[in-house]
Amino acid sequence: MNFISTRFVFSMRPPYTPQIRLYQDWLRTQHGLSFDDYDALWQWSVNDQQAFWQSIWDYEGMQSPTPYSAVLSEARMPGARWFPGAQVNYAQRVLRHVDAAQAAGVPAIVSDNELGQARELSWPELRRQVASMALALKDLGVQKGDRVAAYLPNVPETVVAFLACASVGAIWSVCAPDMGTQAVTDRFQQITPRVLIAADGVHYAGKGLDRSTVVEGLRAALPTVEKVIVLESAFAAQPVKADLSFAQAIARDDAAVREFEPEWLDFDHPLWIVYSSGTTGLPKPLVHGHGGILMVNAAGNKHGDVGCSYAPNSLGERFHWYSSTGWVMWNSQIGGLLGGATICLFDGSPGGSKESPDWTVLWRFAARHKVTYFGAGAAFYAGCMKAGVDISQCGDLSRIRALGSTGSPLSEETQRWGTDQFARIGTPDIWWSNISGGTDFCGVFIGGHRELPLVPGRLQCRYLGASVEAWNEQGQPVMGEVGELVCTKPIPSMPLFFWGDEGNARYLSSYFDVYPGVWRHGDWLKIDADSSCVIYGRSDATINRHGLRMGTSELYAAVEALPEVLDSMVIDLEYLGRESRMILFVVLRAGHALDATMQARINEAIKTAVSPRFIPDLTLQAPEIPRTLSGKKQEVPIKKVFLGQPLAKVVNKDAMANPGCLDWYVAQFRLAAPQA
Repeated sequence: MNFISTRFVFSMRPPYTPQIRLYQDWLRTQHGLSFDDYDALWQWSVNDQQAFWQSIWDYEGMQSPTPYSAVLSEARMPGARWFPGAQVNYAQRVLRHVDAAQAAGVPAIVSDNELGQARELSWPELRRQVASMALALKDLGVQKGDRVAAYLPNVPETVVAFLACASVGAIWSVCAPDMGTQAVTDRFQQITPRVLIAADGVHYAGKGLDRSTVVEGLRAALPTVEKVIVLESAFAAQPVKADLSFAQAIARDDAAVREFEPEWLDFDHPLWIVYSSGTTGLPKPLVHGHGGILMVNAAGNKHGDVGCSYAPNSLGERFHWYSSTGWVMWNSQIGGLLGGATICLFDGSPGGSKESPDWTVLWRFAARHKVTYFGAGAAFYAGCMKAGVDISQCGDLSRIRALGSTGSPLSEETQRWGTDQFARIGTPDIWWSNISGGTDFCGVFIGGHRELPLVPGRLQCRYLGASVEAWNEQGQPVMGEVGELVCTKPIPSMPLFFWGDEGNARYLSSYFDVYPGVWRHGDWLKIDADSSCVIYGRSDATINRHGLRMGTSELYAAVEALPEVLDSMVIDLEYLGRESRMILFVVLRAGHALDATMQARINEAIKTAVSPRFIPDLTLQAPEIPRTLSGKKQEVPIKKVFLGQPLAKVVNKDAMANPGCLDWYVAQFRLAAPQA
């Protein structure tokens, strides 16, 4: 029997070469382009956009049955025209890997859930299921440009459904089953879907949850839905009336399935509709195109460094980034398939249940499935640190070579904790890919670089092709100072438009109201001379104390470094004719109270790490910090509540992860607000 152990194969592999090094080597050998340092490479990528994006097209082996007339024919924002005349398809780019990946014996998808129901989906089976579902959609009347709405969890079936939609030119939009009914309705009603694909139940945080009544409610609230496909579970309280079960939709295996090929689509044909966080008003339905997403994913992966699972350099790569389907990191996770990586999906709560918190869940998942690239929100890592997680007790994590973090700034302390954890298990050089981007353009502005110095609490560089600057109040670029994060030149994945946005009014007001023609992202940013960057939080949640302005992240880092503090949030109230008033909310570990001693420790931490100017006027012990479904702190809505605005007008409860905590904040308003 000819058998070679996987561990032996891994031990015999040559040293790993980062993806950005492979790309730079190609630039040198194919085009004679060499750069003294990364800053020179970045400058070229933003100053010669035509050459840079052409190089990405060529390096990735992009194909089009029709020629394109230019790389960028209209360099304006919004409305840039990329690769006019070209035709592409997201699903085609995924499925091109089938034969090579199967020959190497690597799966397309590895999945698991809270019940330990682990599955693997091979590349040929992924192709077969996508083709079967695509043909089923066409049989249901779905045509190019129709919207397909999905109410599905983070499972392989959702990936299959998305790729099937993409393959026939339908426009995909997904919401997570942990979102409130109204939040889902607010999103899907705007895009008038023709088909609804929905799960009738899910298992989350230790409980089976019926979703059959929600699905029936969605169908009633979406009059344009003509057909329903139901993903059946063991948790539905009642059967859901459906035109097709998911199992039926993917069951086909005949000549038509074997001959199926994704359709060639215009470069800017809509791929999916994603949504803003929707903290106030209706969520903004952002439309992104096939080509733009493909190009930015390819360029971004030079930084993200997710390898192809069947390539000798990255053999056996398994990419995991924890997300629900309601967060843009789900899109990023699926993007791993574009480069031929095995993706690892976990369906469930990353921290256990409220009754039995367990921050080892994802680490044990990663050990069980031999994950090599582990990503999660910054709040997850902070939760692990606070809970005292010891990853050496979670199984064999020695294959993990990279840690990804996003969602909010990762504190220096948390990053050092994680690095120390991996050093203890024999991986002293673990690489952190700390990134900052957005749902807005389904990409990353600032993030990692495998060959640049790694400083805890900092992002290593601006991404290739992203003309990002920090601007002061005069609209001038600054270095070494905190300013508004702007992008001065278009990138391919910026939204094509907002669905139903007549005259681009919402689009323009969202990103171009301050600097016409320049994308204002809404974050505070500092860029240093060594290319490293720091994000200081949202620029619309600024603290202005005695003339000194700052974002909130530095204060959070100081306060949450205290072992008793689990979470925190600050708001700065500015009243007409009065001094500003800063209120700090803290969530303390069980058994601790906000007494005089604890207050003094908090104040001293702020004084030492930030400045005495930022010691709060009032500190309150809160039950929870209100967060959006994607984990962002709801600073601005709570600030508006404390400025006297009605709760219903400033917060969309259905877009929140923990709306039950809002009543506490409303109750505190009369006590905290100054009297007239």
